[in-house]
Amino acid sequence: MVAGRQPQTRIQKKNTETILEAALDVFSQNGFRGSTLDQIAKAAGLSKPNLLYYFPSKVAIHRSLIDTLLKTWLDPLKKMQDDGDPVEEILGYVWRKLDMAREYPRESRLFANEIVQGAPNIMDKIEGELATLVNEKAETIRGWIAEGKLAPVDPYHLIFSIWANTQHYADFDAQVRAILKPEGDTHFDDAHAYLDTMYRKLLTP
Repeated sequence: MVAGRQPQTRIQKKNTETILEAALDVFSQNGFRGSTLDQIAKAAGLSKPNLLYYFPSKVAIHRSLIDTLLKTWLDPLKKMQDDGDPVEEILGYVWRKLDMAREYPRESRLFANEIVQGAPNIMDKIEGELATLVNEKAETIRGWIAEGKLAPVDPYHLIFSIWANTQHYADFDAQVRAILKPEGDTHFDDAHAYLDTMYRKLLTP
């Protein structure tokens, strides 16, 4: 909603949520460049002028989604505790990321589409909040390695591999389901068992 307006009424809040929910569908399917305000308005069941009352542009809608998504994205890594058991702390991060792939597939694809396009709308956040947090956790992992609590690994590539091995199940959902033909989401349980074995063997000194 445009800055400076009064707090939203219940109806206005509902319409804002409806627009963001519709935009999430549209952006996650088509990417930022392939999406239009007309598509979002249609998906939301609103006229384009009505949509523009709440958000002045496609960029504003996308930015609102990304701001919320980035917080969701950072939380699992923030929960990695410096004073916990290193292997279990890293595995806990793996499970939280895998749970996100199961519970927030559209958000994952939204983020992936943005990155593939060069992150034009969120590069400041990637170079800022995300990079800062990753650097902090990389130092924690280096400390665990120096203390002999973890097998030697490159902390950055470890984190990148966790992203790749968990987000794959959201970003390439159609491919995974076409090959495995799972009943519901049972393949996430199989992925959990596989990733537990892989990372536990990799990380245990």
